[in-house]
Amino acid sequence: MERTYLMVKPDGVQRNLAGEIISRFEKKGYKIVGLKMFRMSRELAEKHYGEHAGKPFFESLVDYITSGPVVAMVIEGKDAVSAARDMMGATNPLKAAPGTIRNSYGIEIGRNVIHGSDSPASAAREISLFFKEEEIIEYSRDVDRWIYE
Repeated sequence: MERTYLMVKPDGVQRNLAGEIISRFEKKGYKIVGLKMFRMSRELAEKHYGEHAGKPFFESLVDYITSGPVVAMVIEGKDAVSAARDMMGATNPLKAAPGTIRNSYGIEIGRNVIHGSDSPASAAREISLFFKEEEIIEYSRDVDRWIYE
């Protein structure tokens, strides 16, 4: 099973969408193995978005993600990274497929309600940035036999 990192951004939290977004992943069958709400520090935001350092939008990106609380989670399941990306939709909500999270709840690229790791390597890096090892919970679910062959 694969794990990925997801984060409901400040706009999603402020609009009371965190529960709905979490529910979509649970209803799909993914297991939540880490979940917390916090306000991201500037230092952590700069590490998280480090690949964009020096780009014209870097400062506004950091300012935005630190502007309010976020809900961070780690989900686990078959092909979690690519499946979560599909469920989120394109970064630009106006180009996201109907029914995706970003299409359903976003209008502008800068307020697209959710972040998700874009590869297994990014997922590992982001999970380690936002969760201590002891915050990831290993457990079994009886329902898994109805989800996976």
